[in-house]
Amino acid sequence: MRRLSVIASVTIILAIMISACQQQGDQVIESRWAGETVQEAVHGFENQFGGFDQTMMETNYRYNELYWAGVDENWGYAEYQLDEMLGNIEKGFIRRPERQPSSVQFVDQAAPRLMRAIKAGDKDAFMESFNRFAISCNTCHAMEDVAFIQVIVPENRTTLVRF
Repeated sequence: MRRLSVIASVTIILAIMISACQQQGDQVIESRWAGETVQEAVHGFENQFGGFDQTMMETNYRYNELYWAGVDENWGYAEYQLDEMLGNIEKGFIRRPERQPSSVQFVDQAAPRLMRAIKAGDKDAFMESFNRFAISCNTCHAMEDVAFIQVIVPENRTTLVRF
């Protein structure tokens, strides 16, 4: 379902951009920040979306929320955060498809294992799966040559949401 939402959003953006290209060609267009030609505007939009670093910033937030939701046994919130995290990562793959192969073990193995623990409402299984989940993050980082970014199990609650 989330994949369809992402595809629909990208399709709408592309349709608008194609329409602008057909109407404007390489003519000068009015823009305050994206560029003066359609090509400059497209480049500007791509820069605004950012690369995979933007994906990881949101993933970091959701990872932290997910952990504390599990600690507090708020399974609905934990499921929500994991779903949102995976949806965000899928959007990142649209921007940076070369990142997807490194994440297979994370997306196809660690995340589903964690989701099973969440759906079962099993705190012990959640804690074990979350530890594996963190290791899986670090495996992906190593595969992407950013092993210096080490993910740990959160030690301090930073969320403003209380359960």
